[in-house]
Amino acid sequence: MAHMTLAIHPELYTIHSFSSESIIPADIFQQEMFFIGKTKDEISVVVSSTLVLDSIEQEEDWRCLEVLGPLGFSMTGILANVSGTLADKQISIFAISTFDTDYILVKKDTLTEATKALKKKNYQIIDY
Repeated sequence: MAHMTLAIHPELYTIHSFSSESIIPADIFQQEMFFIGKTKDEISVVVSSTLVLDSIEQEEDWRCLEVLGPLGFSMTGILANVSGTLADKQISIFAISTFDTDYILVKKDTLTEATKALKKKNYQIIDY
């Protein structure tokens, strides 16, 4: 596997949970970066912690590592390798994939340990 570069986003993110029937707050769509996932059971929203939302539940203080891409669909194992490296260190993640790349969120208090573990596996880590 080629040496991958991950960029650390400077923002803190919050992961929100809404009921599956909720109307998505319009403020979310004005954010520079956001992720929305909907299933029959719930809606998950990841957004900058600067945006306060009235959600059922939220998890605060996440940092984002972006796998610099774009990554082709023929590239396999990228997320598995990153998540496996972090799992070996007992670091929980929240993973998001887009058409172009992957994003791995880790709690802010584990960011230093996460980046250290990834560097040991020859990942290059840069700040955005």
